[in-house]
Amino acid sequence: MTMWLIIMWVTLVITGMALVYLCGRMIKFGCILKLTGDNPKRQAMICGITVFGIFALIGMAMHFMNAIVCAVYFAMIWMVSDLCFGLGQKICHRTFKCYYAGGTALVLSVAALSYGWYLDHHVWQTDYVLTTNKNIENIKIAMFADSHIGTTFDADGFAEHIAKIQKQKPDMVVIVGDFVDDDTTLKNMIDSSKVLGTLQTKYGVYFVFGNHDKGYYGAERRGFASGELIAELEKNGVKVLRDETALINDMLYVIGRRDFSVEKEQGGQRKSMDELTQGLDKNKYVLVLDHQPTDYKNQAEAEADLVVSGHTHGGQLFPFNYVGKWIGANDAIYGYERHGKTDFIVTSGISDWAIKFKTGTKSEFVIINLQKQ
Repeated sequence: MTMWLIIMWVTLVITGMALVYLCGRMIKFGCILKLTGDNPKRQAMICGITVFGIFALIGMAMHFMNAIVCAVYFAMIWMVSDLCFGLGQKICHRTFKCYYAGGTALVLSVAALSYGWYLDHHVWQTDYVLTTNKNIENIKIAMFADSHIGTTFDADGFAEHIAKIQKQKPDMVVIVGDFVDDDTTLKNMIDSSKVLGTLQTKYGVYFVFGNHDKGYYGAERRGFASGELIAELEKNGVKVLRDETALINDMLYVIGRRDFSVEKEQGGQRKSMDELTQGLDKNKYVLVLDHQPTDYKNQAEAEADLVVSGHTHGGQLFPFNYVGKWIGANDAIYGYERHGKTDFIVTSGISDWAIKFKTGTKSEFVIINLQKQ
């Protein structure tokens, strides 16, 4: 918790510095100079009103976090643009009459954030092929996480993505947490659960909780409690696993873990990997669903065959993709890794939470083709 408070304060300081920097850069535009003449106070006032006004508007329209993202991106790109044009002037031994660096920064910033919006609000399919020497049939597993229903799509939009998953004819579907969050309405939760009930698979649909599914602000805010979510999922044929194991066709175990937030944020406990795998037939394939990628060492030592996670949103924003790993909050951020005998896959998520841009990754669902070696 202390680490995240530090990150929050650092973010606020960086945001303040970015806004001040942008105010200082705006003064260089010819139109501002003509409007204010040589009056520094008037220049500061106009630039401050413009920059902080736009920041406030973005915050009111798209959430305060998105205003921070826009401010920091504009400042970073503007710094690079200033540096490049400054070097260009030195190399060419000339001074540009117009403030080309500022114009270029504006265009590039809008382009980068627009592309980030596109990557966030469109969903791709990512495929993995894994092999095992265990005695299983070839099986196709569809996996997604972090739908946060109501952010980039509602239940109708979710139905479109589920239809794309169904077209892949998966043998089973696993949902690795954060299906809903505090801003998901009761209607959207119910309707989206019904959408999951339309999936036709050979071995079923499995779900584990993420840190947002239980809700941080109580049932009053969103209109339903975690128990009602479980009831709706189970009503639609989804198997909810909470530190529980399901055996599929006598060949594959699915272990669904309680989310790490039970320990980290609620002071509770969840079963260890040793407890969850105790008594299991090691000749059968072991698939672990664990929302947060935070327990790789123990999962590898328990010799799980495959662990799938979400939570990180693929790092979401370049160049900050790997901050979660650098500070020790996550063992991995995105993609495939192998530790010992265990394969690990982290998805960037099918949607997002508060931030509406993905500049370091893209939204996705995952198809895992598991084949006997």
